[in-house]
Amino acid sequence: MPQHQTPTSRTWATRLASLMLVSALAACGSSVKLEDAPVEDRNTSTGQSGDGTTGVDPRNVAEVQVPGIDVPQPAALSRVVYFDYDSFAVRADSTAVLEANARFLKANPNRRVGLEGHTDERGSREYNIALGQKRAEAVRRALALLGVSESQMEPVSFGEERPAAMGMDETSYGKNRRVEVTYR
Repeated sequence: MPQHQTPTSRTWATRLASLMLVSALAACGSSVKLEDAPVEDRNTSTGQSGDGTTGVDPRNVAEVQVPGIDVPQPAALSRVVYFDYDSFAVRADSTAVLEANARFLKANPNRRVGLEGHTDERGSREYNIALGQKRAEAVRRALALLGVSESQMEPVSFGEERPAAMGMDETSYGKNRRVEVTYR
């Protein structure tokens, strides 16, 4: 014989459950009154004052030096390796670029390069970052096979963030699918 609840017993069960929920939520509340909490004044000489200035004496701030940002790039040395769509395989037409850069790096062991991987704008941001990194790693492996020291190379990915061309056509996309060898 199936059990039947009367509307009255269901109503009482619902009310009891609601009362238990309200009691549980009330127990989670804080007993600290916000009006009684101490206020700490953090206005120091390095903090921001009320007039919008930082309180930092600009005469004591040193200029930031980014290493390698103004290093001259080797003249007459092609430094861009292009890739096919959705690929990180180094193309055969990049051999001369890679060999020239490898010769220069081996002759100048104190020079370092950033291998900056780029993609066109198709694909998600995460995918393009990963693809740019794979392209940079592919160029690093190719240069290592040509005798360049691992300590001279740093592969990084910019994904689609720094396009070489702004167009929405295959010519522009082709210019953006690249690794730039940047000397530091």
